[in-house]
Amino acid sequence: MHVVPSSLSAPVRVPVRLWFLLGAMVLAQAATTVVAAAPAFLIPYLHEHEGLSLATAGLLAGAPNLGLVLALVAWGAATDRFGERRVILIGLALTGATVAAAMLADGLGALGIALVACGAASACTNSASGRLITGWFPTERRGLAMGIRQTCQPLGMAIAALGVPPLALAFGVSAALGLGGALVVLSFVVCVLLVRDPARPPRAAAAESGSPYRASNSLVRIHAASMLLVVPQFALSTFGLVWFTVGFGWSALAAGALVAFSQFAGAAGRIVVGIWSDRAGSRLRPLRIVAIAGVVTLAAAAGFGWLEWGIPAAVLYVIASCVSVADNGLAFTAVAEIAGPSWAGRALGFQNTGQFLAAAAVGPAVGAAIGVIGIPAALALVALTPALAVPLVPKPSAELVRA
Repeated sequence: MHVVPSSLSAPVRVPVRLWFLLGAMVLAQAATTVVAAAPAFLIPYLHEHEGLSLATAGLLAGAPNLGLVLALVAWGAATDRFGERRVILIGLALTGATVAAAMLADGLGALGIALVACGAASACTNSASGRLITGWFPTERRGLAMGIRQTCQPLGMAIAALGVPPLALAFGVSAALGLGGALVVLSFVVCVLLVRDPARPPRAAAAESGSPYRASNSLVRIHAASMLLVVPQFALSTFGLVWFTVGFGWSALAAGALVAFSQFAGAAGRIVVGIWSDRAGSRLRPLRIVAIAGVVTLAAAAGFGWLEWGIPAAVLYVIASCVSVADNGLAFTAVAEIAGPSWAGRALGFQNTGQFLAAAAVGPAVGAAIGVIGIPAALALVALTPALAVPLVPKPSAELVRA
Protein backbone atom coordinates (compact mmCIF):
# COMPACT_ATOMS: atom_id res chain seq x y z
CA MET A 1 0.00 0.00 0.00
CA HIS A 2 3.06 2.26 0.42
CA VAL A 3 1.47 4.61 2.92
CA VAL A 4 3.64 6.83 5.06
CA PRO A 5 2.18 6.90 8.58
CA SER A 6 0.29 10.13 9.08
CA SER A 7 2.41 11.06 12.06
CA LEU A 8 5.34 11.46 9.62
CA SER A 9 3.52 13.12 6.73
CA ALA A 10 1.48 16.23 6.11
CA PRO A 11 -2.23 15.94 6.91
CA VAL A 12 -4.28 14.83 3.93
CA ARG A 13 -7.25 17.08 3.22
CA VAL A 14 -10.39 15.46 1.90
CA PRO A 15 -12.85 17.65 -0.05
CA VAL A 16 -16.14 18.24 1.76
CA ARG A 17 -18.09 16.77 -1.16
CA LEU A 18 -16.50 13.37 -0.49
CA TRP A 19 -17.82 13.34 3.07
CA PHE A 20 -21.29 14.08 1.68
CA LEU A 21 -20.82 11.20 -0.78
CA LEU A 22 -19.81 8.96 2.14
CA GLY A 23 -22.94 10.05 4.00
CA ALA A 24 -25.03 9.10 0.97
CA MET A 25 -23.41 5.65 0.96
CA VAL A 26 -24.10 5.14 4.66
CA LEU A 27 -27.73 6.16 4.13
CA ALA A 28 -28.13 3.88 1.11
CA GLN A 29 -26.62 0.85 2.79
CA ALA A 30 -28.46 1.47 6.06
CA ALA A 31 -31.70 1.64 4.05
CA THR A 32 -30.99 -1.65 2.28
CA THR A 33 -30.03 -3.17 5.64
CA VAL A 34 -33.47 -2.21 6.98
CA VAL A 35 -35.07 -3.89 3.96
CA ALA A 36 -33.14 -7.13 4.51
CA ALA A 37 -33.52 -7.12 8.31
CA ALA A 38 -37.20 -6.15 8.58
CA PRO A 39 -38.62 -9.70 8.25
CA ALA A 40 -36.50 -10.89 11.19
CA PHE A 41 -38.11 -8.28 13.44
CA LEU A 42 -41.54 -9.39 12.21
CA ILE A 43 -41.12 -12.89 13.66
CA PRO A 44 -42.93 -12.16 16.98
CA TYR A 45 -45.82 -10.45 15.16
CA LEU A 46 -46.14 -13.19 12.55
CA HIS A 47 -46.11 -15.85 15.27
CA GLU A 48 -48.45 -14.20 17.76
CA HIS A 49 -50.87 -12.31 15.49
CA GLU A 50 -50.77 -14.15 12.15
CA GLY A 51 -50.54 -17.65 13.61
CA LEU A 52 -47.37 -18.67 11.80
CA SER A 53 -45.08 -21.22 13.38
CA LEU A 54 -41.67 -19.98 14.43
CA ALA A 55 -40.13 -22.20 11.76
CA THR A 56 -42.26 -20.61 9.01
CA ALA A 57 -41.68 -17.09 10.31
CA GLY A 58 -37.96 -17.83 10.51
CA LEU A 59 -37.99 -19.07 6.92
CA LEU A 60 -39.50 -15.77 5.78
CA ALA A 61 -36.94 -13.88 7.87
CA GLY A 62 -34.12 -15.69 6.10
CA ALA A 63 -35.50 -15.10 2.60
CA PRO A 64 -33.79 -11.72 2.03
CA ASN A 65 -30.43 -13.16 3.07
CA LEU A 66 -30.82 -15.93 0.50
CA GLY A 67 -31.38 -13.39 -2.24
CA LEU A 68 -28.51 -11.26 -1.00
CA VAL A 69 -26.01 -14.13 -1.05
CA LEU A 70 -27.10 -15.18 -4.54
CA ALA A 71 -26.67 -11.67 -5.96
CA LEU A 72 -23.57 -10.22 -4.30
CA VAL A 73 -21.00 -11.36 -6.86
CA ALA A 74 -23.26 -10.43 -9.78
CA TRP A 75 -23.70 -6.89 -8.43
CA GLY A 76 -19.94 -6.67 -7.90
CA ALA A 77 -19.26 -7.70 -11.49
CA ALA A 78 -21.83 -5.17 -12.70
CA THR A 79 -20.06 -2.47 -10.70
CA ASP A 80 -16.73 -3.32 -12.33
CA ARG A 81 -18.39 -3.28 -15.76
CA PHE A 82 -20.78 -0.32 -15.59
CA GLY A 83 -19.62 1.87 -12.70
CA GLU A 84 -20.85 2.60 -9.20
CA ARG A 85 -23.44 5.32 -9.83
CA ARG A 86 -25.39 3.33 -12.40
CA VAL A 87 -25.39 0.18 -10.27
CA ILE A 88 -26.44 1.98 -7.10
CA LEU A 89 -29.28 3.89 -8.75
CA ILE A 90 -30.62 0.89 -10.67
CA GLY A 91 -30.23 -1.31 -7.60
CA LEU A 92 -32.03 1.11 -5.28
CA ALA A 93 -34.85 1.49 -7.81
CA LEU A 94 -35.18 -2.30 -8.01
CA THR A 95 -35.09 -2.54 -4.22
CA GLY A 96 -37.96 -0.07 -3.94
CA ALA A 97 -39.95 -2.02 -6.53
CA THR A 98 -39.39 -5.36 -4.80
CA VAL A 99 -40.39 -3.89 -1.43
CA ALA A 100 -43.62 -2.67 -3.05
CA ALA A 101 -44.17 -6.19 -4.41
CA ALA A 102 -43.65 -7.64 -0.92
CA MET A 103 -46.13 -5.16 0.55
CA LEU A 104 -48.75 -6.23 -2.02
CA ALA A 105 -47.96 -9.97 -1.89
CA ASP A 106 -50.94 -12.27 -1.39
CA GLY A 107 -50.00 -15.46 0.43
CA LEU A 108 -46.85 -16.79 2.06
CA GLY A 109 -45.37 -18.16 -1.15
CA ALA A 110 -45.64 -14.84 -2.96
CA LEU A 111 -44.31 -13.00 0.09
CA GLY A 112 -41.33 -15.33 0.35
CA ILE A 113 -40.44 -14.90 -3.33
CA ALA A 114 -40.77 -11.12 -3.02
CA LEU A 115 -38.51 -11.09 0.05
CA VAL A 116 -35.85 -13.11 -1.79
CA ALA A 117 -36.05 -10.50 -4.55
CA CYS A 118 -35.76 -7.73 -1.94
CA GLY A 119 -32.55 -9.25 -0.64
CA ALA A 120 -31.12 -9.72 -4.13
CA ALA A 121 -31.84 -6.11 -5.08
CA SER A 122 -30.58 -4.73 -1.78
CA ALA A 123 -27.16 -6.32 -2.39
CA CYS A 124 -26.45 -3.56 -4.93
CA THR A 125 -24.88 -1.27 -2.34
CA ASN A 126 -22.40 -3.69 -0.79
CA SER A 127 -19.65 -3.74 -3.39
CA ALA A 128 -20.47 -0.41 -5.04
CA SER A 129 -20.21 1.60 -1.82
CA GLY A 130 -16.85 0.05 -0.94
CA ARG A 131 -15.57 0.61 -4.46
CA LEU A 132 -16.63 4.27 -4.33
CA ILE A 133 -14.62 4.78 -1.15
CA THR A 134 -11.44 3.25 -2.52
CA GLY A 135 -11.95 5.13 -5.78
CA TRP A 136 -12.47 8.59 -4.28
CA PHE A 137 -10.74 8.68 -0.91
CA PRO A 138 -6.94 8.95 -0.65
CA THR A 139 -5.20 5.92 0.80
CA GLU A 140 -4.42 7.81 4.02
CA ARG A 141 -8.14 8.30 4.74
CA ARG A 142 -9.67 5.10 3.39
CA GLY A 143 -9.56 3.29 6.72
CA LEU A 144 -11.53 6.07 8.41
CA ALA A 145 -13.97 6.32 5.50
CA MET A 146 -14.51 2.56 5.38
CA GLY A 147 -14.95 2.45 9.16
CA ILE A 148 -17.69 5.07 8.90
CA ARG A 149 -19.25 3.17 6.03
CA GLN A 150 -19.29 -0.01 8.13
CA THR A 151 -21.55 1.69 10.71
CA CYS A 152 -24.41 1.31 8.22
CA GLN A 153 -25.15 -2.23 9.40
CA PRO A 154 -25.70 -1.51 13.11
CA LEU A 155 -27.50 1.72 12.15
CA GLY A 156 -29.85 -0.15 9.82
CA MET A 157 -30.40 -2.91 12.38
CA ALA A 158 -31.21 -0.34 15.06
CA ILE A 159 -33.73 1.42 12.79
CA ALA A 160 -35.37 -1.90 11.96
CA ALA A 161 -35.46 -2.99 15.61
CA LEU A 162 -37.04 0.28 16.71
CA GLY A 163 -39.41 0.80 13.78
CA VAL A 164 -40.60 -2.54 12.43
CA PRO A 165 -42.33 -4.09 15.50
CA PRO A 166 -44.46 -1.03 16.44
CA LEU A 167 -45.42 -0.42 12.79
CA ALA A 168 -46.52 -4.05 12.48
CA LEU A 169 -48.60 -3.85 15.65
CA ALA A 170 -50.24 -0.59 14.61
CA PHE A 171 -50.71 -1.03 10.85
CA GLY A 172 -49.73 -4.57 9.85
CA VAL A 173 -46.97 -6.29 7.91
CA SER A 174 -47.17 -4.11 4.79
CA ALA A 175 -46.55 -0.91 6.73
CA ALA A 176 -43.62 -2.49 8.57
CA LEU A 177 -42.02 -3.54 5.28
CA GLY A 178 -42.73 -0.07 3.91
CA LEU A 179 -40.30 1.49 6.39
CA GLY A 180 -37.35 0.10 4.46
CA GLY A 181 -38.98 1.05 1.17
CA ALA A 182 -39.40 4.66 2.27
CA LEU A 183 -35.76 4.87 3.32
CA VAL A 184 -34.67 3.38 0.00
CA VAL A 185 -36.64 6.04 -1.90
CA LEU A 186 -35.00 8.75 0.22
CA SER A 187 -31.53 7.29 -0.34
CA PHE A 188 -32.21 7.05 -4.09
CA VAL A 189 -32.89 10.79 -4.25
CA VAL A 190 -29.77 11.57 -2.20
CA CYS A 191 -27.60 9.31 -4.38
CA VAL A 192 -28.92 10.93 -7.56
CA LEU A 193 -27.68 14.25 -6.21
CA LEU A 194 -24.37 13.20 -4.65
CA VAL A 195 -22.93 10.02 -6.16
CA ARG A 196 -20.45 10.33 -9.01
CA ASP A 197 -18.14 7.66 -10.39
CA PRO A 198 -14.40 8.06 -9.74
CA ALA A 199 -11.97 7.93 -12.63
CA ARG A 200 -11.56 4.39 -13.93
CA PRO A 201 -8.72 2.84 -15.93
CA PRO A 202 -9.36 2.26 -19.64
CA ARG A 203 -10.91 -1.11 -20.38
CA ALA A 204 -7.86 -2.23 -22.35
CA ALA A 205 -5.61 -1.50 -19.38
CA ALA A 206 -8.03 -3.31 -17.08
CA ALA A 207 -7.98 -6.39 -19.28
CA GLU A 208 -4.20 -6.29 -19.49
CA SER A 209 -3.84 -6.16 -15.70
CA GLY A 210 -5.49 -9.58 -15.38
CA SER A 211 -7.08 -11.25 -12.39
CA PRO A 212 -5.55 -10.44 -8.99
CA TYR A 213 -6.46 -13.97 -7.92
CA ARG A 214 -3.83 -15.28 -10.32
CA ALA A 215 -1.17 -12.83 -9.17
CA SER A 216 -1.12 -14.14 -5.58
CA ASN A 217 -3.20 -15.99 -3.00
CA SER A 218 -3.56 -12.90 -0.79
CA LEU A 219 -7.23 -12.26 -1.62
CA VAL A 220 -8.22 -15.88 -1.07
CA ARG A 221 -6.45 -15.85 2.30
CA ILE A 222 -8.26 -12.66 3.34
CA HIS A 223 -11.60 -14.15 2.26
CA ALA A 224 -10.92 -17.29 4.31
CA ALA A 225 -9.75 -15.34 7.36
CA SER A 226 -12.82 -13.11 7.18
CA MET A 227 -15.14 -16.11 7.08
CA LEU A 228 -13.56 -17.36 10.29
CA LEU A 229 -13.59 -13.92 11.93
CA VAL A 230 -17.30 -13.40 11.25
CA VAL A 231 -18.19 -16.40 13.46
CA PRO A 232 -17.57 -14.60 16.80
CA GLN A 233 -19.50 -11.54 15.59
CA PHE A 234 -22.68 -13.47 14.92
CA ALA A 235 -22.26 -15.86 17.84
CA LEU A 236 -22.07 -12.96 20.30
CA SER A 237 -24.91 -10.94 18.75
CA THR A 238 -27.20 -13.97 18.35
CA PHE A 239 -26.72 -15.61 21.74
CA GLY A 240 -25.76 -12.68 23.97
CA LEU A 241 -29.34 -12.12 25.11
CA VAL A 242 -29.78 -15.80 25.96
CA TRP A 243 -26.47 -15.92 27.83
CA PHE A 244 -27.29 -13.12 30.23
CA THR A 245 -30.97 -13.92 30.75
CA VAL A 246 -30.61 -17.69 31.19
CA GLY A 247 -27.00 -17.97 32.32
CA PHE A 248 -26.90 -15.04 34.73
CA GLY A 249 -30.59 -14.46 35.44
CA TRP A 250 -30.66 -10.90 34.08
CA SER A 251 -33.96 -9.37 33.02
CA ALA A 252 -34.67 -9.26 29.30
CA LEU A 253 -34.54 -5.45 29.47
CA ALA A 254 -31.10 -5.38 31.11
CA ALA A 255 -29.67 -8.03 28.80
CA GLY A 256 -31.17 -6.30 25.77
CA ALA A 257 -29.64 -2.99 26.82
CA LEU A 258 -26.23 -4.68 27.13
CA VAL A 259 -26.49 -6.22 23.67
CA ALA A 260 -27.64 -2.90 22.17
CA PHE A 261 -24.78 -1.03 23.86
CA SER A 262 -22.29 -3.56 22.49
CA GLN A 263 -23.62 -2.92 18.98
CA PHE A 264 -23.17 0.85 19.25
CA ALA A 265 -19.75 0.39 20.84
CA GLY A 266 -18.83 -1.89 17.95
CA ALA A 267 -19.87 0.78 15.45
CA ALA A 268 -17.55 3.27 17.15
CA GLY A 269 -14.82 0.63 17.26
CA ARG A 270 -14.98 0.18 13.48
CA ILE A 271 -14.18 3.87 13.03
CA VAL A 272 -11.34 3.79 15.57
CA VAL A 273 -9.75 0.76 13.90
CA GLY A 274 -10.07 2.45 10.52
CA ILE A 275 -8.18 5.49 11.80
CA TRP A 276 -5.57 3.16 13.30
CA SER A 277 -5.01 1.47 9.93
CA ASP A 278 -4.58 4.87 8.25
CA ARG A 279 -1.96 5.90 10.78
CA ALA A 280 -0.20 2.53 10.60
CA GLY A 281 -0.15 2.61 6.81
CA SER A 282 -1.45 -0.96 6.73
CA ARG A 283 -4.74 -2.86 6.86
CA LEU A 284 -3.30 -6.35 7.29
CA ARG A 285 -1.08 -5.69 10.30
CA PRO A 286 -4.02 -4.35 12.38
CA LEU A 287 -6.19 -7.18 11.03
CA ARG A 288 -3.81 -9.79 12.44
CA ILE A 289 -3.72 -7.99 15.81
CA VAL A 290 -7.54 -7.84 15.87
CA ALA A 291 -7.70 -11.59 15.24
CA ILE A 292 -5.32 -12.24 18.15
CA ALA A 293 -7.36 -9.92 20.37
CA GLY A 294 -10.47 -11.89 19.42
CA VAL A 295 -8.94 -15.08 20.80
CA VAL A 296 -7.99 -13.40 24.08
CA THR A 297 -11.30 -11.60 24.68
CA LEU A 298 -13.47 -14.60 23.82
CA ALA A 299 -11.41 -16.88 26.06
CA ALA A 300 -11.66 -14.35 28.90
CA ALA A 301 -15.43 -14.00 28.43
CA ALA A 302 -15.78 -17.79 28.48
CA GLY A 303 -13.69 -17.96 31.66
CA PHE A 304 -15.87 -15.44 33.48
CA GLY A 305 -18.91 -17.38 32.29
CA TRP A 306 -17.55 -20.58 33.83
CA LEU A 307 -16.90 -18.71 37.07
CA GLU A 308 -20.43 -17.23 36.91
CA TRP A 309 -19.12 -13.69 37.41
CA GLY A 310 -21.84 -11.68 35.72
CA ILE A 311 -20.40 -8.15 35.68
CA PRO A 312 -16.90 -9.10 34.46
CA ALA A 313 -18.53 -11.35 31.86
CA ALA A 314 -20.66 -8.41 30.69
CA VAL A 315 -17.61 -6.17 30.37
CA LEU A 316 -15.75 -8.81 28.37
CA TYR A 317 -18.86 -9.42 26.27
CA VAL A 318 -18.89 -5.76 25.20
CA ILE A 319 -15.13 -5.76 24.51
CA ALA A 320 -15.30 -9.05 22.60
CA SER A 321 -18.25 -7.74 20.58
CA CYS A 322 -16.25 -4.63 19.62
CA VAL A 323 -13.26 -6.73 18.61
CA SER A 324 -15.44 -9.16 16.65
CA VAL A 325 -16.63 -6.44 14.25
CA ALA A 326 -13.35 -4.51 14.04
CA ASP A 327 -11.97 -6.72 11.28
CA ASN A 328 -14.76 -6.02 8.79
CA GLY A 329 -13.61 -2.62 7.54
CA LEU A 330 -9.95 -3.62 7.58
CA ALA A 331 -10.50 -6.70 5.44
CA PHE A 332 -12.95 -4.92 3.14
CA THR A 333 -10.49 -2.09 2.48
CA ALA A 334 -7.58 -4.49 1.99
CA VAL A 335 -9.56 -6.55 -0.52
CA ALA A 336 -10.50 -3.48 -2.57
CA GLU A 337 -6.95 -2.11 -2.53
CA ILE A 338 -5.25 -5.39 -3.42
CA ALA A 339 -7.83 -6.23 -6.12
CA GLY A 340 -7.40 -2.87 -7.81
CA PRO A 341 -10.07 -0.74 -9.50
CA SER A 342 -10.77 -3.23 -12.29
CA TRP A 343 -11.55 -6.14 -9.97
CA ALA A 344 -12.65 -4.50 -6.72
CA GLY A 345 -16.38 -5.02 -7.29
CA ARG A 346 -16.08 -8.75 -7.90
CA ALA A 347 -13.54 -9.23 -5.11
CA LEU A 348 -15.78 -7.42 -2.63
CA GLY A 349 -18.69 -9.55 -3.83
CA PHE A 350 -16.72 -12.72 -3.08
CA GLN A 351 -15.72 -11.24 0.29
CA ASN A 352 -19.30 -10.54 1.33
CA THR A 353 -20.63 -13.83 -0.02
CA GLY A 354 -18.16 -15.83 2.04
CA GLN A 355 -19.00 -13.89 5.18
CA PHE A 356 -22.75 -14.30 4.72
CA LEU A 357 -22.39 -18.04 4.13
CA ALA A 358 -20.29 -18.40 7.28
CA ALA A 359 -22.74 -16.27 9.26
CA ALA A 360 -25.65 -18.45 8.13
CA ALA A 361 -23.98 -21.48 9.72
CA VAL A 362 -23.35 -19.77 13.06
CA GLY A 363 -26.89 -19.96 14.43
CA PRO A 364 -27.49 -23.70 14.05
CA ALA A 365 -23.88 -24.73 14.76
CA VAL A 366 -23.31 -22.61 17.85
CA GLY A 367 -26.87 -23.22 19.04
CA ALA A 368 -26.30 -26.97 18.88
CA ALA A 369 -23.00 -26.60 20.75
CA ILE A 370 -24.68 -24.55 23.48
CA GLY A 371 -27.33 -27.24 23.88
CA VAL A 372 -24.66 -29.87 24.50
CA ILE A 373 -21.85 -28.11 26.39
CA GLY A 374 -23.32 -24.78 27.55
CA ILE A 375 -22.56 -21.19 26.59
CA PRO A 376 -19.12 -20.72 28.24
CA ALA A 377 -17.70 -23.84 26.61
CA ALA A 378 -19.30 -22.88 23.29
CA LEU A 379 -17.62 -19.47 23.50
CA ALA A 380 -14.30 -21.18 24.10
CA LEU A 381 -14.86 -23.21 20.92
CA VAL A 382 -15.79 -20.04 19.03
CA ALA A 383 -12.44 -18.58 20.13
CA LEU A 384 -10.77 -21.18 17.92
CA THR A 385 -12.04 -19.44 14.77
CA PRO A 386 -10.01 -16.22 15.18
CA ALA A 387 -7.07 -18.40 16.26
CA LEU A 388 -7.31 -20.24 12.94
CA ALA A 389 -7.63 -16.90 11.12
CA VAL A 390 -4.35 -15.48 12.45
CA PRO A 391 -1.99 -17.48 10.19
CA LEU A 392 -4.29 -16.92 7.20
CA VAL A 393 -3.91 -13.12 7.28
CA PRO A 394 -1.29 -12.26 4.62
CA LYS A 395 1.85 -10.37 5.53
CA PRO A 396 1.67 -6.57 5.08
CA SER A 397 3.89 -6.88 2.01
CA ALA A 398 0.84 -8.28 0.18
CA GLU A 399 -0.65 -4.79 0.27
CA LEU A 400 1.93 -3.62 -2.25
CA VAL A 401 0.31 -5.69 -5.02
CA ARG A 402 -2.20 -3.22 -6.47
CA ALA A 403 -2.99 -0.64 -3.80
